[in-house]
Amino acid sequence: MRNQDTMNEPYVHVGIVFDPQIEFTLLTPYQQDGRKVDGHQTVTFDHGRILWQGRLYDELLFEPEDEPTASFELHGVTIGINFHWERKEDQRFQGALRIIVEDNHLTAVNVIRVEDYLTSVISSEMSATASLELLKAHAVISRSWLLAQINKNKEIASKHTDYSACTQTDDELIRWFDREDHTRFDVCADDHCQRYQGITRASTDIVRQAIRATRGQVLTSDGRICDARFSKCCGGAFEEFQYCWEDTPYPYLRKQLDRRIRQGQTSVPDPALPDLTIEAEADRWIRTSPEAFCNTTDKHILSQVLNNYDQETTDFYRWRVEYTQKELSALILKRSGVDYGQIVDLVPVARGTSGRLWKLKIVGTKRTLTIGKELEIRRTLSPSHLYSSAFVVDKHVLSPEGIPGRFTLIGAGWGHGVGLCQIGAAVMGEQGYKYDEILLHYYIGANIEKIYS
Repeated sequence: MRNQDTMNEPYVHVGIVFDPQIEFTLLTPYQQDGRKVDGHQTVTFDHGRILWQGRLYDELLFEPEDEPTASFELHGVTIGINFHWERKEDQRFQGALRIIVEDNHLTAVNVIRVEDYLTSVISSEMSATASLELLKAHAVISRSWLLAQINKNKEIASKHTDYSACTQTDDELIRWFDREDHTRFDVCADDHCQRYQGITRASTDIVRQAIRATRGQVLTSDGRICDARFSKCCGGAFEEFQYCWEDTPYPYLRKQLDRRIRQGQTSVPDPALPDLTIEAEADRWIRTSPEAFCNTTDKHILSQVLNNYDQETTDFYRWRVEYTQKELSALILKRSGVDYGQIVDLVPVARGTSGRLWKLKIVGTKRTLTIGKELEIRRTLSPSHLYSSAFVVDKHVLSPEGIPGRFTLIGAGWGHGVGLCQIGAAVMGEQGYKYDEILLHYYIGANIEKIYS
C-alpha cells in the first residue's frame, strides 16, 4: 500500500429528492443566510424559482450551527427508482442542505464530508452485519468511485470533454447511462450512483471500524483514482468497462473468472474462463452453473450483502424470465416507444467478456432494430430492469409464419458485472481473504493508496 496524504478530506454534494415540492424538518438549529431556522419546512417550485416562507429564491442553503450533532429529515424520499421494490420513506441526514432548481422541479442536495457519506453508503449498500474485511473493501471502492466521479466531472467542466452517451442510425440505437448525467451535484442517492440513505439505516460499530481503518484509502492505476464500479453478482465472470459505458477500456477492469486457486499461503486467479464473447461459449456458460465465489445460496452470506428489499430477489446467479408474445411485444413498445409489431426474434449481436449482451437485435413484423448497451437492453426487456443482459433466448409455440407464442430468457448475474461483485466479495470475506486481497482480485493490477489522513 502506498501513502500520499496530499489533500484534506473533501465534501460531497448528494442529490436526494427531485420534486416540485419538498418537505423537510430541521431537527437541530440551522443557519440560512445568517438567521436561525429549525422545525418543519416546505419549499415549492414557482416559475423557475424556489418559494419558501412567502419569498422567492434562486437557491437556498441551510448550514448546521453545530456540524457534529446536526441533522435534518427529508420526507417522502423515493428509493429503488424504477426497480420492482420502489417505495417512499422519510430519511434522516447529517451535514448541510441545499435546495436548487433543475428543469421544472426542485432538488434537495445533502452536503456532507466524504467519510460520513461513506458510513451511510456502506450501511445502505449492504447489511451492517457483513464481515469486517468485506466492509473495508467496500469502503475503499465506494471512496474511490466517488472521488473518481468528482474528478471526472471537473474534467468535463474544464475541458468540455465529450462523453456522448448515444449513437443512432436507422438500424441501430446504442446508448449508455452514466453518472455524469448530474451537473449540479456530484452524485445521486439511488442505485444510479451509490445507494445513500443518510443516517436512516442504523450503522454499527463494525461499519464505523471499517471506515476508520481505511480512512483516505483509494484504488489507483497509472497515477489516477480508479473508477471502481461494483454490482450485486457478476454471474461468475467479470465484465469489462467498455461493454457497459463509453469505449474506454481500463486496465484494472478486465475479464477474469470469479474464482481463485489456493497455492500455499497465496491464491492465484483460476484461468479456466471460456471466451464468452463467442456465442456458443456464452450459451453453454449461461445454461450451466459454474463454480464461482458468487455462486452461493448461503443465507448468512447473502444477508450480509442484501438488505430486506434486495432479498425479495432470490434467483440471481442463474435466473429465468418468461413472456408470452402479447406480453413481450406490449412491454417492448411501452419501454422503448418503438412499435416492432409482433416480436419474431431476439438475436444476440455482440457480447462482452462476462457473456453480457451489449448489442441485441430485436426483429419484429413491423421493424427491426439493434439496441445496446447493456442497461438499454435490460430496460427494454423488463418492466423495471432485467437482472442482467447475460441471457440466451428460447422461443416456443411457433406459428406457421414463424412467430413465437412464448419466449424464455435464461440469464446469469445481477447488474452490470463490472468491478467488485458484492456477493462474491462477501464469500471471499467468509473464506478468510483480507480486504486488500478482495480488492486486487476484482481490480486487477491496481494499487491501494492513502490520499488523505
